[in-house]
This record gives sequence, structure tokens and C-alpha cells, in this order.
Amino acid sequence: MPSFDWITQAARLREQGRAFALVSVLRVQAPASARPGDKALVLADGTIHGWIGGGCAQPAVLRTVRQALQDGRARSVRITPAAQGSERDLGDVLEFGMACHSGGTLELFVDPVLADPLLVVIGNTPVARSLVSLAPQLGLRVAWAGVGLRQQEAEGVQCIASDDPEVLRRELGDGGFVVVATQGQRDLQGLRAALALRAGGVWFVASARKAAVLRESLIASGADALAVQAIVAPAGTPISAHTPPEIALSVLAAVVAARRAGVPAIEAAQAAPQASIAAIDPVAPGASAEGECCGHGAPAAEPAVREAASRCGHGSPQAAAAAGQPVPAAAGSHSCCGH
Repeated sequence: MPSFDWITQAARLREQGRAFALVSVLRVQAPASARPGDKALVLADGTIHGWIGGGCAQPAVLRTVRQALQDGRARSVRITPAAQGSERDLGDVLEFGMACHSGGTLELFVDPVLADPLLVVIGNTPVARSLVSLAPQLGLRVAWAGVGLRQQEAEGVQCIASDDPEVLRRELGDGGFVVVATQGQRDLQGLRAALALRAGGVWFVASARKAAVLRESLIASGADALAVQAIVAPAGTPISAHTPPEIALSVLAAVVAARRAGVPAIEAAQAAPQASIAAIDPVAPGASAEGECCGHGAPAAEPAVREAASRCGHGSPQAAAAAGQPVPAAAGSHSCCGH
């Protein structure tokens, strides 16, 4: 590979959403075919773009690259004549033995470049649009799916004018994160599509009561109960969000937390299969229902108030009155979520 072709290759791989490691030769002890400064892009499948030495060094390099792509940590590696397969952790460097006849020693630096996680937003609503606008600024690749979307609906975003589970699975594959922001428009279909993607986390912009009803429908129709239980609703971090951009910020804060924690929601559900669905409702006890927009805010002991105070159109002033609670002035008269 000519001196700077690795930059072009790296840009292409990043555009394709593929993870790789940039491997650089630091020091060489002859005889060795590589030189200090040589570089290669190495993929987990063993593909190598560039030159970092002959075939004797490749098994140790590939092993190290795969480990680095799993945990995201850079590593220094020394490959030196010794018993084949020997390995020593010297603190600041991993030393591998190489039994090739040519001898020589290579010191390499393996720097993983992970693919940006994919966020799939399902729904053609104001909150969905705000999510699509904000998410790229957080290092997320975005795909937007919903009936009625145009192909170039948002710049730099893959737009799919469908919420059909088979279509989305074919276009996007498995993994990533999914936010269902349908807000009363094809909610059940949007959730089915989200489950089909086998994502690392699924968030549903809705009140806890509405989500519970739809969970029951999904399970009754044959959806995997554990995957359905792992759907997080209300979505996001409670911040008294009121407008679509504020709701998007709340939801994306939860997505970022899940990304950095590295524990998919489905695995969390498997760790506590007996936990009730209500346990994943991130509402702080004693929080005020006033200004609530996506099911957050009302105390857990007062579901009727939470439902009545929802500014997403999931409750009504009459419900609050029936519960003997004060009715927020704006409840039922205005929805910040497009209802």
C-alpha cells in the first residue's frame, strides 16, 4: 500500500460502518521485511490492507486485533523468536513467540477503530425527526424507518419508507439500538419491526400504561416474551421533557448510557427474568407529573395521575379528576408529541 492509501481505505471502511484496527510498525530488529512506520488496516475476518511484515507475524497480529475490537483497547505487541504460541504480558506490551526460521523482532501498535453504533428510529413523528437530527452529533449512525418517509428525508441518514419487519431486517440486519417513536401511529407495527431487528436495546416513547397494553398484545401474538419485557418504556431519562427536541435528548441520554455500559437490554432482562415489567420504568419516586411528556414524572403509586398528566395524549383530564387529583392546565389540550 502506498504511503497514505491507508487513509483512503480507512475512510471507506468507516463509511461502510465496519470496524478495523490500524496496526503500525514501531520498531524492527533485523532480519525483518517490515520497516518502522509501515501500516496496515486489519479487520476481524483476517483481511489486511497494507504491509506490516510477512506471514509469520500475522497469527499474533490477528489474535490481538480481534481482542482489541472486542474491548476497544489499544495494545502494544512484540513478536520475537521463541517457542511458537508462547505469550507473555509484560505490562506495557504483549510479547508473542514466533518460530519462523527468518528470526527478527517486530514491535507493533494496534489501535482499534470501532464502527459507530447504529440507531434505528421508527416512526414519522416530530420526536422521531428530533432524534434523527440529534443522534449523529453523538457518534451514532442513523437509519430512519416509517411509512411516508422520502428517500432523502434527512441528510446523511438512511431512510426507509416502511415499517415492515422483513424489509427492515433485510436492509439493516441485526444489532444496534432502536427507538420506536410512533406516538399513536402504527405503534404495534413499529414495535414488531423493532423486535425483528434483534437490537441491543429497544426504547418506546410512550407511557407505562400504554406500553403495558401493547406488550400484552405482542406476547399474545407470539412475540418472544423476554424480548418484549426488555422494551424500555417510558423511554429515556426523566428530565421533565416537554418538547420533541427535549424528549429526543432524554431518550438519547439513555441510549448513550447503554452504549457505554456495553450491556444490551435483552441481557439485562435475562439477568433478572422474574423482575416485573414495571421495574424498567425509570421514574423517580415522588417526581412531579407537571410538564410530563412521555410517561415520566408521576409517582409510581399514582398511575392514574401519570396517565392523566401525559402530554403525549395517552391520558385525559377526566382520568385525573376520577382519581381525585388536580388536573394540569395543559393536560389533554395540547400534545408536544404531535397528537
